[in-house]
Amino acid sequence: MEAFESGMLDLPDSCFAGDDYRSRFEPEAKQRFLDLLRERFNSGASYKGRALKWDTVIEQKAVELGRYVAGRVGRLDFSGPSPDLHKTDNRELRRQILGLSQSEALRRGIGKSTLHYLRKNARKKNSLLIYEKVHNRLCNESTPYRLGAHS
Repeated sequence: MEAFESGMLDLPDSCFAGDDYRSRFEPEAKQRFLDLLRERFNSGASYKGRALKWDTVIEQKAVELGRYVAGRVGRLDFSGPSPDLHKTDNRELRRQILGLSQSEALRRGIGKSTLHYLRKNARKKNSLLIYEKVHNRLCNESTPYRLGAHS
């Protein structure tokens, strides 16, 4: 969903294949999606008190499933960990970044170089990752900031 909401994938990247509403994606679109998927699998998760990558968590859950099926354990728990589905990327945010003036950015506590890189990355189709502080400043129009005065 993130790939479509961010604009990384769009309908022009695909074509319908057959009468059953299957669609096929262009090779470049597939690569962008795989890059995003790889990025998500390499992001961190807290599992059993340890910080692990998602691919490691999935591997450990598969081992737990194998032990359960083999009858070595009597209980199987797939309730955790849960992925963080907080989205920081969507088309509206990209439009907002591209339309943000330098003076408005400064009023919100966003420096010139940060705005430059936000604009540069908002123009790309890759997933747009924004630090939480900057995201809050983009989304909270009513709170003025002064450069150097924030934590």
